Amino acid sequence: MRQLSQISGLSGSTLKRSIRYWLARPPTTSWWIDHVSRLICDGTFLEHRTGIYAVMNAQTKTLVHAEFDVPEGSVELTRVYRELKARGVEPVTATIDGNPQQMQYLRDVWPSIKLQRCTVHVQRQGLSWCRRTPKRTDARHLREIFLHLSDVETQYQARRFCAQVRAWDQRFGPAIKQSTDRGWVFQDLVRARSMILKALPDLFRYTKDPLVPKSTNTLEGYFSRLKDHYRHHRGLAPHHREPYFRWYFHLVSGGKNSNTK
Repeated sequence: MRQLSQISGLSGSTLKRSIRYWLARPPTTSWWIDHVSRLICDGTFLEHRTGIYAVMNAQTKTLVHAEFDVPEGSVELTRVYRELKARGVEPVTATIDGNPQQMQYLRDVWPSIKLQRCTVHVQRQGLSWCRRTPKRTDARHLREIFLHLSDVETQYQARRFCAQVRAWDQRFGPAIKQSTDRGWVFQDLVRARSMILKALPDLFRYTKDPLVPKSTNTLEGYFSRLKDHYRHHRGLAPHHREPYFRWYFHLVSGGKNSNTK
């Protein structure tokens, strides 16, 4: 507050009154939604289980919706998507991190939507579950496959990657399914296998449509900047947090696409 007073030339008490005034009058943002055909959808946690959920126009890199205190897997997403649909949003694709509830809610509202799994999330999680230096042969081979996911750019490379996954599963899958091992290292391998097999059908849509983002990185970059700003306002009272983020979304929407009603 002292630094802000020096910059603005206003006293601390005047600044506090101004901040309270505007927090009591949060804007209603009218999002610009023309020609929204490809989405990026993602959520992030701020503290505890409180989070932000946002939907971005993948082509313009601008938000079409954002809300405070809406968890990524919450049934509240159905309301968010229905509101977007009511405003005329009919997306062809949505790039997501793979949350199963989010996937289901998207398909409930837009049955024909095509989903693109974030390749960064799949690769990062797969490598984590396989470990940096796995001792198991099956885990070592699967880790090598995950390492090459970020290299896939063409349809030929995508087909080759899928063939490698299926060949790995033909070799190691039966033994993994029949194993009675309940150790946490083995269970992580089971999770890695399940994730990559389920992700394959929605992993390489970007190789056929260059307008489809292969990852949610653009929206995660927005979240990173949001959190940097929020760290300077950790003293906000709980009842001021929602209006604070409504102002943030209004002023920093990712593009010049908002106004106050």
